[in-house]
Amino acid sequence: MSANAPRSFTYRWLRWRAQAMILVGRHAAALAVFDEMLARHPGDAYALASRAHLRAQLGQPEAALADYRQLLDTHPDHAAASWFNYGYLLEAAGEHAQAEQAFRRALALDPRLDRAWYGLGLVLIRARRFDEAIEALKRNTELQPMSPYGWYQLARVHVDRHEPEEARRIIRHLKGFEPKVAAQLERETGLAV
Repeated sequence: MSANAPRSFTYRWLRWRAQAMILVGRHAAALAVFDEMLARHPGDAYALASRAHLRAQLGQPEAALADYRQLLDTHPDHAAASWFNYGYLLEAAGEHAQAEQAFRRALALDPRLDRAWYGLGLVLIRARRFDEAIEALKRNTELQPMSPYGWYQLARVHVDRHEPEEARRIIRHLKGFEPKVAAQLERETGLAV
């Protein structure tokens, strides 16, 4: 038996235990298992990503950000989803410039990650960089044509840019598959279609 076999078995056992704890709703126990995994294997990408994701779900954004920072510092080419999740938490914390960098990093790893285009669009809107925001939101709607969120934000940007006809065109489009969002836009913008 090799020296790595017990570690490999122990690692797989801990991973299974953490997953089982999450499935039965014992989140604190799952966090303890991820802590144990990281004590045994510091910097383990799976344990860091899992713990960060669980902490974010449990409303612990600072702890989740710390885990994502450690994960992405030690594994900078980790999955685009980790960069997106990091960007999402940064954006929620008001760290818009850092969020933009994280979303761009996610997109460099996976240019088809529609939610990263959406997140990038949001931070660009906040920075009042409307031309760039429109391009990001267009990419989001190309990749996710039936999701109303990108269309909604795109219409809002056109309203902010005093381009009511573009906003009306989007409202008409939304009426075809998401009439409630179209009605909300009409109420908010005063643009009847």
